Amino acid sequence: MFTIGDFAKHGRVSARMLRHYDAIGLLRPARTDPVTGYRFYAAAQLARLNRIIALKDLGFGLRQVAAILDEQVDAAELRGMLRLRQAQLAAERAAAEARLAQIEARLRTIESEGRMSADDVVLKSTEPVLLAELRGIAAGYGPEDIGPVITPLYEELVRRLRAAGVTPTGPGLAYYEAAPEGAGLEGEGTGDAVVVHAGMAVTREELAKAGRNTGDGGGSAPSGASAGQGFDVVALPGLERAATVVHRGPMSRILPTAQHLAHWMDTNGYRSAGYARELYLECPDDQEKWVTEIQEPVVRA
Repeated sequence: MFTIGDFAKHGRVSARMLRHYDAIGLLRPARTDPVTGYRFYAAAQLARLNRIIALKDLGFGLRQVAAILDEQVDAAELRGMLRLRQAQLAAERAAAEARLAQIEARLRTIESEGRMSADDVVLKSTEPVLLAELRGIAAGYGPEDIGPVITPLYEELVRRLRAAGVTPTGPGLAYYEAAPEGAGLEGEGTGDAVVVHAGMAVTREELAKAGRNTGDGGGSAPSGASAGQGFDVVALPGLERAATVVHRGPMSRILPTAQHLAHWMDTNGYRSAGYARELYLECPDDQEKWVTEIQEPVVRA
C-alpha cells in the first residue's frame, strides 16, 4: 500500500487531484483509515489512474471518463484513441505554427515599410526554359496555402526524376495560374484557387538519355504529360518584361518582398500581367539561407 503522497509521486499527479478523484468517485483509495482518514492506494490502481489521465488528455470531461472506464475500455482501444488525438494535436500545432509564421510575415512587412531600396528591383526579360514538373491545386495564393502544396510536389518531383535517371540542369522554378472553375479544393471556393506548377530545369539531351519523349518543343503546352516516369515536360516561354527582386529566407516570409515589388511597380508606372514566378537560386537545408528570385510579369500601366 502507498500513502496518497507516494501514490501521487508514482502516478506523476498531485495529491490534491487524487483527493478530488476520490470525492467524485472516479478513483477511490484501496483503503481509508477509519481513525485518521488517511488514504492508501494499491499499485494496481495506477492502471486506472493512467487511463483517467489519458482520457482527460483526449479532451473528455471527468463524467465522460467515468462512463468510459465503467465500460471497461481495453488497452488496444485506448491506444487507438490516443493515437488519433495525437494526430489531431499535431495538425493543430502545425496550423498554429503556420498562423504564427504569417503573423511574423505581416509584422516584418510593417517594420520594413519604406526601408527597402528601389535599387533592389531589376526590370528584365527572362529566357524560355524546359521544365520537368508536377502540379497541384492550392486553395489560395497566400504562403499558408502554397507552402503545404508546393513542398510535397517538389519532394515527389525529385524522387521521380531520380528514379527516371534524369538530372536537373538548372534551379527549380515555380509558376502559377488561376485554377479552372470547379478545380478548387473540397469545401473551398474556386475563385481564389491557383494551379501550382513545381518545376526543375532539364535539357532535351538529359531527357533523351533517359528515353523520355520531349515532343516538338515549340510551345508552352506539356508534352509527354504524366507518361513514363510520371512527370510533365513543359517548354515554358520566357517573360518579355519582368520586375524581379531577390528574396532571402523562407518563402513563408515572402510577403515583405512581394509588397516591396508592388510598391516599385506602382511608383514606376507598371502593373502586373500575371502571377509571379519563383526561381529558387539557393535552397540549402537551412531555409534562412534560401535565395529566391521573384519574377513578376509586368506591362506599362
